[in-house]
Amino acid sequence: MFFILPHLPFLAIYILAAVLPAIILLCYIYRTDTVEKEPLGLLVLLLLMGVVAALCSDVLERLGETLLNALVDSGSPVYTILLAFLVVALVEEGTKFILLKKYTWYHPAFNYRFDAIVYAVFVSLGFAAFENIQYVLHYGLSVALPRALLAVPGHMSFAVFMGLFYGRAKLCEAYSYRWGMKRNLLTGYLVAVFLHGFYDTCAMIGSSVSTVVFLVFVGIMHFWVFRLLKRESSNDVPV
Repeated sequence: MFFILPHLPFLAIYILAAVLPAIILLCYIYRTDTVEKEPLGLLVLLLLMGVVAALCSDVLERLGETLLNALVDSGSPVYTILLAFLVVALVEEGTKFILLKKYTWYHPAFNYRFDAIVYAVFVSLGFAAFENIQYVLHYGLSVALPRALLAVPGHMSFAVFMGLFYGRAKLCEAYSYRWGMKRNLLTGYLVAVFLHGFYDTCAMIGSSVSTVVFLVFVGIMHFWVFRLLKRESSNDVPV
């Protein structure tokens, strides 16, 4: 314990650097929900479910990567694409989606369409904050700024699109339109997987062309997301 105590201030700085971007975005999303604030207990639970999703994803991704290594040459572009889409994106967005639906779909507080975006973002930023802590503790503060500008807002952006369709699915259920509900749930998941997979593919390739495509893609996605948030918040409806 005597040897650990002098390092605690540095550990606190690392953890703060890792979680601060997620905290800022969580506060922004919370303020954007103007009609009716969500119960704090539920929001904390969703953050914790994001951590659970990250832990589950770590195990499933290791299994998926092992299987992929046995089937595809790890040096090929096809491997990178399959890893990004079918292992990382499919698993991470899947674990988030399953826990999101389990803890919010029948919750009495889920009574407005915009609530879906809030819930999805809280799960995703719980995931992103936990993942960011691991990166910063492993690689140091040098990764904190780029991840604050790219990775953490990226997770939020995937969640906004998932939440957009998740809210529409809830509205379809309210009108007993089961086909519309199922279609929107699937669409929300697949859109999040596609955006996440494309993001990771560009980042993993790492060439000059893929880097330019990555930066343009991230810029357009973030711009689109903040416009969506403003629109959906202004046009919120009960479900």
